[in-house]
Formats: sequence, C-alpha cells, structure tokens
Amino acid sequence: MDRPIYLDHNATTPVDDRVLERMMPYFTDQFGNASSGSHSFGWAAEEAVSVAREQVADGLDVQPSTLTFTSGATEAINAAIKGVLSTYRRKGQHIVTVETEHKAVMDTCDAVETKGADITRLPVDESGRVTAEQVEAALRDDTILVAVMWANNETGVIQPIQEITKVVRDHGALFLVDATQAVGKLPVTADPADLLVASAHKMYGPKGAGILYARDRRPRVRWSPMIHGGGQEDGHRGGTLNVPAVVGMGRAFEIAVDEQADDAERMERLRSRLENRILDAIDDAWVNGADASRLPNTTSLTLPGVSAEDLLLAMRGVACSTGSACASHSNRPSHVLKAHGLSDADARSTVRLSLGRHTTQEEIDHAAEVLIETAKRMKGQPALR
Repeated sequence: MDRPIYLDHNATTPVDDRVLERMMPYFTDQFGNASSGSHSFGWAAEEAVSVAREQVADGLDVQPSTLTFTSGATEAINAAIKGVLSTYRRKGQHIVTVETEHKAVMDTCDAVETKGADITRLPVDESGRVTAEQVEAALRDDTILVAVMWANNETGVIQPIQEITKVVRDHGALFLVDATQAVGKLPVTADPADLLVASAHKMYGPKGAGILYARDRRPRVRWSPMIHGGGQEDGHRGGTLNVPAVVGMGRAFEIAVDEQADDAERMERLRSRLENRILDAIDDAWVNGADASRLPNTTSLTLPGVSAEDLLLAMRGVACSTGSACASHSNRPSHVLKAHGLSDADARSTVRLSLGRHTTQEEIDHAAEVLIETAKRMKGQPALR
C-alpha cells in the first residue's frame, strides 16, 4: 500500500476532522481565558467550556457539576487516588487494585505505598479477568478505595464492573474506574463508579484533555486537590484551562457516544478477520484473553520464537506496538502479560494491534500478510504455506 497502516489506536488516535473544526476558533479569534470574567473574550471561552462539560456529562449520564477537566487520564488517576487518600485518611489507607491495571494506577499506588498506604494487588486468571468475589475477599474495615479499569489497554479484556460495583458499595468503600480505553468502544456510563476517568486522545480528540468524574450523592465523594493555584474547576484543579483541548474533548465525546455501536460492530468484524488469518497461518500463535469479553478493536497476539521488537521494526509500513505506549521505554516484559501467566520470553513475543474508526478491510488484509510473512521469516519458516 502507498500509505502506512496505523494499528496502534489504543496508544492514541488521530483528531477527527469534526473535532478539529470545533477547536480551531479557540486558537485564533476566540482565544480568551475561561477565568476572565470581565469581558467578552473570557465569556466566550467560559461558555465553550460549559458546552463541552455538558457534552461529556450527557455521554456519561451525569450532571456537569460532577466533572473536573484535567490534562488527561494520568493526572485524573493521580488526583483521584492521592486526593481520596488525603481526604479519608482517618478512615483508612487500604487500596485494592488489580495486577493488570494501567501504569498510571500501578505507579501511583507504588508512590503512595511509600508514604504509608497499604495496597492489595489482585491476581487475574489466564484470560486476564478478576472476579467480584476476589475483590470482596480483599476488602477490609480500613479499605477506602478499589481501583479497577473497565477495559485493558494491552489485551482489551473487559472486567465485570457492574458486579464489582455491588460488592464495593455494599462494603462502603469508593470505586475508581479507569474508562480510558472503554469510552467510544463500549456503552459507558459513570453509574457504576464513584470516580471515573477518561482521556480525549483515545477517542479521536486532542492530547492534553481528560476528565475526572466524582459522584456528588449517595455517596458524595470528597477529594483534596492535587494542583493548587487559581481556584479553577470549583477549586479541584488550579491552572488556566486548555480551552481548545476541552472544547475538542466535548465534541469528541459526543461523536464517540453517537457512533459507538456502529464503530464497534465494524471493528470487531475486522479484528476477527485479522486474528483468523494470522492464527490460520502461524500454528503456534495465540490471542491473549481470547476466552474473555474484549474490546472490539483490540488483539494481543503471542508469536512464540519471534522477538516482538524486531518484528515491529521489520514490518515496514505497519504501525502497531508491543503493548502500552506508556511503558514502551522499559525493557521489562509487560506486567499485564506476566499477570496472565506468560513467561518472559512469550511476553516479549507479543504484539498488540488496535484498530480504529477509519481502519479498512484492505488495510487489515495487507497488515496480516506483512505480519505473517515477517514472522515466518524470523522463525526460519517458508513465508507461504
């Protein structure tokens, strides 16, 4: 094909043309600070932020006042975990999470653990699932927070969020859900969560915008701000809002929710085509999490005997990854795949391909052909069967 094929949409997505069109005026003519309340430039920016907040709130079926705009999901996760620990420290310092969480959760838990928090990290089965019964068994009198991601960024495995919600609420702890990969790919509302995070650039919006939802009743969640200065976002996050990015997130959220069902059906069909072609051609390959419910756009393929890093370098014209973009600087095997029970060697022989809104069947067929031929060559096998 003449153009590169992009199959790394779980790392980031291109900005949708409709989103960019909505954002552009706020870089140029409507450049005001949303906190400038004494003139029309500030009023226009403030109104644009209000509209974006309503668009996100509508998509999550919550009130706009429950949302705080952040620079992304990582900041929102840090604010949620650290903010809850600070506010509820007299109740307890115990957090329950899962071994396959995104590094934003894992590293934040590591950080607060050095300052006295007690972290329980639950194992998953070979398909990457944790059960509500495991969560329930881990809860203690001093448990203040449970953090479980809706869908895994590396394997696409979907966790039983509704079932976990019940046991956490019955216990009286707070439930933090990382919905960063789920929004736009699954039907997502904030109802199961006490706290929920998402990021614009995973749903065809701009980088630099995310949200933290905090329930405002039954129970009302309180959390201490992590960033001070200026009192923006009702005092929850100081600093001048990135108005173009916030505007883009609102529009991206609106489109993602409206087109979720159609996008999911098409991407799942293309993903199955991709997986079937590769599994038919490479006898010892497998899909991680194949027995679990997964995101419709994501496949994690282990190709024993093949270095994933070398494979990606050799697959010219096809962009995919070995796993999370946030951990790509590390030489260590994926903590997600290790939690699935993979050996170091098999974890290093695993690639993630994640499809997007504009991925075509022609691209899928070409990418499968390139991957198969490259992997067979690296394994010393004939390229064609």
